[in-house]
Amino acid sequence: MPIDQDAFKEALRGWASGVTVVTSRAGDKVHGMTVSAFSSVSADPPLVLVCANRSSTTHGVIQEGGVFAVNILAAHQEDVSNTFASSKNEDSRLERVSWSEGQTGAPLIDEALATLECKVANAHHEGSHTIYIGQVEAVHTSDASPLVYYDGGYRSIRLDD
Repeated sequence: MPIDQDAFKEALRGWASGVTVVTSRAGDKVHGMTVSAFSSVSADPPLVLVCANRSSTTHGVIQEGGVFAVNILAAHQEDVSNTFASSKNEDSRLERVSWSEGQTGAPLIDEALATLECKVANAHHEGSHTIYIGQVEAVHTSDASPLVYYDGGYRSIRLDD
């Protein structure tokens, strides 16, 4: 028996997660989007996965360029998350944030908690999305606190010394 989409979404509101922006480059095209479906896959070799809606512009850039970066946002970057989550001004998102080019060519968002630069190792089409498996080529970290999304809103975690 199929489940109700609203019930499914309501159940997932109980899953607290970090907030990521996935960016990519294909030639002169750069793009990015906020992604909630991100996970580590393996430590040896270092692999992660991201799920991208096939109707998104970023999906096409990842598919064409074969690279992406996972930018794990810091607590003070709610505005960055909102910029990349909104369909408004979609083609100028990267003009609204500070970033640098990583070794794969994918944009790395400044002041992120961590970034993982990846080359696409595999892709699986499931439902409306593609699951991209990325071989992690470079990692950059900071001492910032994470931005967390839970029950429809942003949260922060206080880190005790």
